[in-house]
Amino acid sequence: MEQTSKPSSPGWGTNTKLVVALTIVVVVGALLVKFQFIITPLAMAFLLSYLFHPVADFLQRKLRFSWNAAVGSIFLLIVLLLLSLLTLGGVGLVQQVQSLVIIVQDALRTLPQLIQDISGRVFQIGPFKVDFSHLDLNDLSQQALDMIQPLLSRTGSLLRTVAGGAANFFGWTLFVLLVAYFTLIESKGIRDEIITVNIPGYNQDFGRLSRELGRIWNAFLRGQIIIFFLAVIVYFIVLSLLGVSYAIGLAFLAGLARFVPYVGPAVNWTLLVIVAYFQQYTIFHLPDLTYTVIVLVIALIIDQIFDNIINPRILSSALKVHPAAVLVAAIIAANLFGILGVVVAAPILATVMLFWNYVMRKMFDLDPFPEKEIVQPPPPPGSRVMVALRRFIRDRKPGAKK
Repeated sequence: MEQTSKPSSPGWGTNTKLVVALTIVVVVGALLVKFQFIITPLAMAFLLSYLFHPVADFLQRKLRFSWNAAVGSIFLLIVLLLLSLLTLGGVGLVQQVQSLVIIVQDALRTLPQLIQDISGRVFQIGPFKVDFSHLDLNDLSQQALDMIQPLLSRTGSLLRTVAGGAANFFGWTLFVLLVAYFTLIESKGIRDEIITVNIPGYNQDFGRLSRELGRIWNAFLRGQIIIFFLAVIVYFIVLSLLGVSYAIGLAFLAGLARFVPYVGPAVNWTLLVIVAYFQQYTIFHLPDLTYTVIVLVIALIIDQIFDNIINPRILSSALKVHPAAVLVAAIIAANLFGILGVVVAAPILATVMLFWNYVMRKMFDLDPFPEKEIVQPPPPPGSRVMVALRRFIRDRKPGAKK
């Protein structure tokens, strides 16, 4: 009978484990502070790996690609797409954003004078009259000037950031794509292998947490990205038809505004008002104020359609986070991770809430997962539409049964 020998290495006591754990936390924290600039690109790389995993899996299962060939085909297509976008419209988009910043900067400088000009005038908007003849807006003008001074410096730094970002775009994009490529290709087709955590006794807990995280991020990547592109397309078409300058840049900013509740749409409306009022051309030679009001009203209608019809149908309550909490999370994440923090504020908040509930329930010796796990998640938005479309095409084929 074979006897198992006891391990020769002595075990660690509680105090030793505590000291080692605290040392690891301090070292990791120091590294994060020292190399904070690389956190955002790494996060983007892991997001890309997670996002493109189902695509590579589809190519492997349905088209009989090897895993390496599937991943290589995806990233080759991404590189070609980026080069095409850069050639056709990428430089134009950067130029439009830079010009938009300059327009806003000039508009902020002339805002106090504009407020003084409005004082004492009567505006006619269709059958309505707006009378400012009895209002003294000089105090408001001075207060606006005091508020504008720091904004002017911020817009100047923003302009330099945009220009510098264009210069560093290629290097960081290449870094993100390389990290995402090697991360995805080393997973060997198993999504759980992208990031592995193996702690004895907690495999079941981490498996459940991994599945819950998958639902959170799948809901975000599936829903919010669809909403972003829909907003960009809709705003670009509408603003182009209205003759608003810098339609591409404003449409892109309107898409980004969908990630930040309350504040994002308000900033978008402000930029639209500034550009529409100060541009030289207006459709049908409308007065500047009338044209600006029309643009603002149409933007309000578009955002109301997104908030009340499109967003609930696509996102539903998948993330289960309050919009006000997302707003606070976006502000905090923006300071930590920059523009990426604003984009992924909602799933980051949902992830923090998931781990917070798990830790708190473990602290009080409660079941960390009181709710029964959903074995079959609900179908993604649009799947019923695709089924109906396939059924419609099938029924229209010659010889199809009625």
